Amino acid sequence: MVKKYVLVSGGVISGIGKGIIASSTGLLLKTMGLKVTSIKIDPYLNIDAGTLSPLDHGEVFVLNDGGEVDLDLGNYERYLDVTLTRSNNITTGKIYRDVIERERKGDYLGKTVQVVPHITDAIQDWVERVATIPVDDSGEEPDVCIIELGGTVGDIESAPFVEAMRQFQFRVGHENFALIHVSLVPTIGSVGEQKTKPTQASIRDLRGLGLSPDLIACRCEKTGLDEGIQSKISMFCHVQPNQVLAVRDCNSVYHVPELLKDQGLIDFLWKRLNIEKTIRITEPLRQKGTDMWKKWNELTTSQERLHDTVTIVLVGKYTNLQDSYASVVKALEHASLNCRKKLIMKWVEASDLEPETRIANPVKYHEAWQDLCSAQGILVPGGFGNRGVEGKIAAAKWAREQKVPYLGICLGLQIAVIEFARNVCGMTDANSIELDENTPTPVVVYMPEISKTHLGGTMRLGARPTEFQAGTENSAIRKLYGGGSTVLERHRHRYEINPELIEKFEAKGLKFVGKDETGERMEIVELADHPYFLGVQYHPEYLTRPLKPSAPFMGLILAASGDLKSHLASL
Repeated sequence: MVKKYVLVSGGVISGIGKGIIASSTGLLLKTMGLKVTSIKIDPYLNIDAGTLSPLDHGEVFVLNDGGEVDLDLGNYERYLDVTLTRSNNITTGKIYRDVIERERKGDYLGKTVQVVPHITDAIQDWVERVATIPVDDSGEEPDVCIIELGGTVGDIESAPFVEAMRQFQFRVGHENFALIHVSLVPTIGSVGEQKTKPTQASIRDLRGLGLSPDLIACRCEKTGLDEGIQSKISMFCHVQPNQVLAVRDCNSVYHVPELLKDQGLIDFLWKRLNIEKTIRITEPLRQKGTDMWKKWNELTTSQERLHDTVTIVLVGKYTNLQDSYASVVKALEHASLNCRKKLIMKWVEASDLEPETRIANPVKYHEAWQDLCSAQGILVPGGFGNRGVEGKIAAAKWAREQKVPYLGICLGLQIAVIEFARNVCGMTDANSIELDENTPTPVVVYMPEISKTHLGGTMRLGARPTEFQAGTENSAIRKLYGGGSTVLERHRHRYEINPELIEKFEAKGLKFVGKDETGERMEIVELADHPYFLGVQYHPEYLTRPLKPSAPFMGLILAASGDLKSHLASL
């Protein structure tokens, strides 16, 4: 089967938007009826992203198979509506581990194992193998594989991957391999003049490494590329003017596919990869793609016309880098769009809500509480460690007492239960084992099967079923999920609610409406006599889609807008 590969590389600076351009390219090809998969290459030595700090690398995204991967795979899944595997995220650590294990087994017996050819061959073999894995409902091999090369061209750590891709273009053939290079065209000085030298230098570096771009995606400010800049980049970078794309800043990343399509990206790749003559596209897939593009356009158009607002406050500990909560933000956006509301997000650092901040920085303390008190909905996402926990507990207390819609995710569920135990059940010293190993009232305990010595890849990870309990037919979250008895959601945690205390909590009105298949592990908690007070042990944000928003987030937005009761009545 002929397979097409589109490599997306980046130059000048990191964080330039390769992931969005790769996702948008995949989306556009899928709207033409092609089956598309994606691979993200991360040049770091970690085996996976599981032990990386969110403040250093952004959110850790979790896949169905339990893979802890780069947040860009979340973009791929959301844009392409596919289900990827841990193998779709390649790291230097994975490649070297693979090669070293093979060397120890004797696969290279008698040979000196080197970066070239052994590491570069391992990279190419991995890409070819993963590109054949079905990722959508069809169960068929993808037609196109989008490969995003993380980092910046010229980085020492990415050199083996660049060399592997140089070789790969010849392995698969010229008409089966295309390269999009994302570069920056900065605006300098008070006159606002755009400069092409960084892009020229980046392309020169790329060519020096043996790769020639087919398309140059130029990131620039809202006005796009100035007159003459496109032709200048074309002349100095050895491409036609139509191969230079202006990727300006948009009001929303959902407009980027349309921006690329208007500049002829699909037409160019169609000819460059000879898709018409080498890939057979069935009529049902072509129609499905057309319908997908129509819905996407409706989504982006409606976003521009929204006037009614809904204000959600996110209380977290990694708010200095908003990418730490990338999927949470996307889930809120998707739910808001579906409810036809314009989302206003406010970020509150959890520690700013604590009494210590009132003494150390009273202005910051009062601003944080003002934001919290004015919120229509409060969200406490996942996290690890002690910092900011008491602030999150204060936020949960405010939401419960003031009847403000609340959604707690993972740690957010545990926070809600700790707060309830302290202030409703009279367990004033209630706490989590994670936060205080010697707490006399452990409301949250270590899961018995979890390793206490190894932190990488040892949590309860991946897609697992949650079963709604008998008598929960009127539960708001169950109705939002469609009324079924089971839901499948992705998990990432090593602590759980202490099952020995469940009866005491439920007697006071905190209902555990969802449990795991054994009935021992608490998954969903709802508070009786509250507009919307929900905690989930799993991470529903990992499965949100622009056209299929997540049920817990839909509930939060509907409740914050005052529309939940009428919505549930209509179901």
